[in-house]
Amino acid sequence: MSVQPEAAPVIAPEKTQTARRAWGILLFAGVCEIAFAVSADGSRGFTNLPWSIATVITAAATIFTLSLALRTIDVGVGYAVWTGIGASGAAIFGAIIFGESLGPLRILFLAVIIAGVICLKLAGGSTDSAKTGD
Repeated sequence: MSVQPEAAPVIAPEKTQTARRAWGILLFAGVCEIAFAVSADGSRGFTNLPWSIATVITAAATIFTLSLALRTIDVGVGYAVWTGIGASGAAIFGAIIFGESLGPLRILFLAVIIAGVICLKLAGGSTDSAKTGD
């Protein structure tokens, strides 16, 4: 009696492409989240018109693209990745654009956030088969 190892599940190419597209959309949503946070700061409480307009546009874009990505990616993973990208990007661009402080300890913890986002992606299992039509 020999024990046969279980075969790895076969993933249809369409699902792989859909998952890649969802991750690309989520990445874009994270970039929009960075733009939203930076423009919200620049709007100075909606008293600066160009920055205020950018805030409204980027807020709509980030929510819309996040919702598209969450059609495929689990909400817990998707939201964590989205906020991680937004938080770390906003801190970095806030330092570049507005001269906000970014000391060694802040850089360390931003690296921890970025590492966590990467690990979430690499952990796999980020798509819910019920969402993709199984």
